[in-house]
Amino acid sequence: MIRTALCDLLGIKYPIIQGGMAWVATAELVAAVSEAGGLGVIGGGNAPPDYVLDQIRRTRSLTSRPFGVNIPLFSAFVPDLVRICIEEQVAVVTTGAGSPSRIVPALREAGIKILPVVASVALAVRLARDGVDALVAEGMEAGGHVGDVATMPLIPQVVDAVKIPVIAAGGFADGRGLLAALALGAVGIQMGTRFICTTECTAHSNYKQRLVRAHDRATVVAGHSLGHPVRAVRNAMTTRFAELEKTGVSENEIIEFGTGRLRLAAVEGDVVNGSLMAGQVAGLIHDIVPVRELLERVMTEAEAGLRRLDALAVRAD
Repeated sequence: MIRTALCDLLGIKYPIIQGGMAWVATAELVAAVSEAGGLGVIGGGNAPPDYVLDQIRRTRSLTSRPFGVNIPLFSAFVPDLVRICIEEQVAVVTTGAGSPSRIVPALREAGIKILPVVASVALAVRLARDGVDALVAEGMEAGGHVGDVATMPLIPQVVDAVKIPVIAAGGFADGRGLLAALALGAVGIQMGTRFICTTECTAHSNYKQRLVRAHDRATVVAGHSLGHPVRAVRNAMTTRFAELEKTGVSENEIIEFGTGRLRLAAVEGDVVNGSLMAGQVAGLIHDIVPVRELLERVMTEAEAGLRRLDALAVRAD
C-alpha cells in the first residue's frame, strides 16, 4: 500500500485531501472522506461563523477521524473562523486566496496543522518561513479561484524551493494523477471536483450530472479583470460574465453579477445561470460513486501503475 509522509502528518490512511469547496464540502462529504481514509475539509467560503460552527459539530457527530476547515482569506469572517477552529480543536486548517501569515501564529499555538493553498513559488517560500506544516501547491487546472501557473511545472518548483511537505492540487481525479504527483516530489494530492460526483456530496444532482457530461474543454476561466480568475464549466453565466468584463462596466457591477452564483448552481441546481465551479478534470469524471469506492479506486489504480512502472525498469544483473 502506498503510504507517504502526509499520512503520518495528518493521521490518515491515504495521501488524499478533499478540497474545501464552498457550498459543496459540507459535513456529509467531509465525514465520508475522513471515514474512508482521506482528509475531509469543510468549505468555509464566505459563510457566516454560525454556519461553519454547525458544520464542524455535524462533522464531528459523523466521524471521529481527523478533518479540516478551509478558510478563504477573502472572507469577512476570518478572525471569527480562526477563533472557532481553535475553540473546537479542529485538526487542520487549509487556507486559500492569499497569504495566511497573520493567522499562522494563533493556529500554531493551538496545535492546529496549517496547510495553505499556494499558486506560486514565492508565496510557498514565504509561508514555509512562517512555519506552516505543509503546502498545497495548486495549478491553474483547478476549479474555482486559480493562479496562472500549471500544475506540472508548479509542483516540482515548489518542492525544490521548500523543505516541508508539498501536496499537489489542480488536475487530479484518479490513481494515475496520484502517481504522477508522487513522481513530481509531492507527498499526496488534493482533489476537489472529483469529490463533487460522489453520493455523499450534497451538491444538487443537476450540478453532478453536468460534470459527468463534461469534456476536456468544458471549463473556462473568467474574472481576470478583477484580479481573481475563476474556473467554471462554460454556460450562459460564464458567457455573460465574460461579456461584462469586456464592456467596461464597473468592478462592483461585475462582482454583484457574480455574487451568489455558486450557491445557485450547487444548492439550487441552476446550471444555466449558476456558477458551476470545476476543474479541467471534469472531463475525466464519468460516474457518481460512494466516497469509499472512489478512494479505494484511486489507490488501486496508483498501486497498479506503480507496478507497471517498476516492470519497465532496466535491471543490471
